Amino acid sequence: MPQLRLAMNQIDSTVGDLAANTEAIVRRTRQAAERGAHLVAFPEMALTGYPVEDLALRSSFVGASRAALRALAARLAEEGLGELPVVVGYLDRSETAQPRYGQPAGTPQNAAAVLHRGAVALAFAKHHLPNYGVFDEFRYFVPGDTMPVLRLHGIDIALAICEDLWQEGGRVPAARTAGAGLLLSINASPYERDKDDTRLELVRRRAREAGCTTAYLAMTGGQDELVFDGDSIVVAGDGEVLARAPQFAQECLVLDLELPAARADAPSGVVDDGLRVDRLVLSEEPLAPYAPDPAPAGGYAPRLTDDDEVYAALVTGLRAYVTKNGFRSVLLGLSGGIDSALVAAIACDAVGAENVYGVSMPSKYSSGHSRDDAADLARRTGLNFRTVPIEPMFAAYMESLGLTGLAEENLQARLRGTLLMALSNQEGHLVLAPGNKSELAVGYSTLYGDAVGAYGPIKDVYKTSVFRLARRRNRTAEERGETPPIPANSIAKPPSAELRPGQIDTDSLPDYAVLDAILDLYVDRDQGADAIVAAGFDRELVVRTLRMVDTAEYKRRQYPPGTKISAKGFGKDRRLPITNRWREHA
Repeated sequence: MPQLRLAMNQIDSTVGDLAANTEAIVRRTRQAAERGAHLVAFPEMALTGYPVEDLALRSSFVGASRAALRALAARLAEEGLGELPVVVGYLDRSETAQPRYGQPAGTPQNAAAVLHRGAVALAFAKHHLPNYGVFDEFRYFVPGDTMPVLRLHGIDIALAICEDLWQEGGRVPAARTAGAGLLLSINASPYERDKDDTRLELVRRRAREAGCTTAYLAMTGGQDELVFDGDSIVVAGDGEVLARAPQFAQECLVLDLELPAARADAPSGVVDDGLRVDRLVLSEEPLAPYAPDPAPAGGYAPRLTDDDEVYAALVTGLRAYVTKNGFRSVLLGLSGGIDSALVAAIACDAVGAENVYGVSMPSKYSSGHSRDDAADLARRTGLNFRTVPIEPMFAAYMESLGLTGLAEENLQARLRGTLLMALSNQEGHLVLAPGNKSELAVGYSTLYGDAVGAYGPIKDVYKTSVFRLARRRNRTAEERGETPPIPANSIAKPPSAELRPGQIDTDSLPDYAVLDAILDLYVDRDQGADAIVAAGFDRELVVRTLRMVDTAEYKRRQYPPGTKISAKGFGKDRRLPITNRWREHA
């Protein structure tokens, strides 16, 4: 059978940075050429970054993307790479769609192109547009209606974009009908916990349906709340995994494939799902037989454990947010508790301990062990550490206002928030909010206090998972012969905000194991009160918990963005009205 060396570039693009993304594509195409690649591919919207959101509705940005694509094609040819076909995702517009009500203005398209000999040799747009979870692609794009097939070295290669594989019908069965020997899908599918297993089974199933080898090229890196985990996969037509790239790492996956020769009677015209075959013939003759690379970059990269995978996502998301927004350092309050300890560890792994600044801000209610634990964390990680007591500020406010009860407790949190933001303004650090998903769900946080910050690294992590991740991070350090970053006492002691004498979280909340189980059903799975009670939970506790969740929506709207790791994080995934009298627990 004909041979082909495929180079799949699993890269991290930055939204809107067309120049830097272009440089990365040129550099990696050159590297792929040096390794003898015959076809080079880049992820969905690699040229523009993904997702571009409302930038897709700006004709100026669409025009800039189209111009950058043409310039990229010319640049590749100028640098002696014009004979190497390159598949790259970008933002385009439809030239044929007729404007109509309900269609995005300017008919933008999530598109990809084959660049060859200094020109755009073939262009096509995503056929299936996702419109669930974090996706709003009906808002932004019009669908493509072609079945693009590239004939290269005597092999027919069908091309697709992300959702074209996730949805039934469309380009997958059309690839079989068109007689493709390879189905290549470029993707920017965001990370979710356990999605790697789902993705693998999906690609296996689609390879069998397409009847050919299927290559799933993924993006890596982060964009705002989204993380992309890479994990590109190549699967044979029978479902056998041929290669799998690392998770959360930029990588060029190069592998040699033996593929069926293109059919002499390959169909044209309209095939499955109304798609019109758009065929580009670059070379009819197969390559002369060659010896496959004895040390290919393909293979099966080791898989991360579930907890290591989540931790890597949190590190990747924070690093991307900090670096892509032009910050060099981060700042957070260190209470000695588990949440700030885990966030500090994540920050040190993301940007380096030398760029992490921690502040202990004790009040008269802060325990000695909490102050010691904060200092111990700083010693273990090597982050920059200082102590700024808030007692003098607190006393001045109390003398002026005479606050009591909850107002007195929240004042302490707000003084700490003000202090952190003042240091941020003075020194240029990005402030991290340490709140977890359990607290956000039930409103157990103080607006303009512990909720201040530009990014919430564990915003989508339930409290029980916070403890588990902390233990796992310490075990990883021990396995490497390193000092565990998180003090054992921060993990062992009962969680407490320490805003009044003897306070612990369970004074106000159910035990976190029970609370998180209820929240998983209500927040992540949209189960109602009756269904949650039927799952074995006390009705009074369920009603109380759901009431706290429902009345805290206004707080969540004011919380900073944070890394999404679940199928339903607070933000785009879960959009409920703030003013809302519907109650599941009525």
